[in-house]
Amino acid sequence: MSFSISNLACARGGIPVLEGVSFTLEAGQTLLLRGPNGIGKTTLLRTIAGLQPAAHGSITPGADQIAYAAHADGLKATLTVKENLRFWADVFGCDDIEPALVAFNLTELRTRLAHNLSAGQKRRLGLARLLVTGRPIWALDEPTVSLDQESVGLFATAVAAHCRAGGITLIATHIDLGIEAEALDLTQFRADRQSEDHFDEAFL
Repeated sequence: MSFSISNLACARGGIPVLEGVSFTLEAGQTLLLRGPNGIGKTTLLRTIAGLQPAAHGSITPGADQIAYAAHADGLKATLTVKENLRFWADVFGCDDIEPALVAFNLTELRTRLAHNLSAGQKRRLGLARLLVTGRPIWALDEPTVSLDQESVGLFATAVAAHCRAGGITLIATHIDLGIEAEALDLTQFRADRQSEDHFDEAFL
């Protein structure tokens, strides 16, 4: 499969952020989204994932093929690790959660309530959800927040395995994950905010 974005424009709070974003990824590829804070990495990923409409352009395939993970872990505090994964597996029609538990070193924590997990353990559980979605495209916003070096390695291994199986991954991150990937600096797609500046000046 392939994943293609053509002439995409997106906004944050009604203000244009990025425009003219275009790229194509083939099965097995990972793309790292780079750029300074505020450039629009999160806005781009949210648009790609279908959480907000694009101002212009096209995304192929659609959001039903994309698994999105951002800063919130999306856990139910009163459920165990196993129950949390089972919940998401049922949503996406996945029968087996064991590979996800193993991949993120959660096997021994399977009966622990989510609210008793450390920040890093919660993050690993949140990322383990990706493995039960069955979706071929992962769109990830700073996925290694709260992870120690060993857990970053687990994440990188999961991404590599996903790509070997024909998956595609987009990751907004500032750190070196030690995985084979191309990088795209979003600075070149910064939207022209001239109209915004004129709007502000009118009310000074």
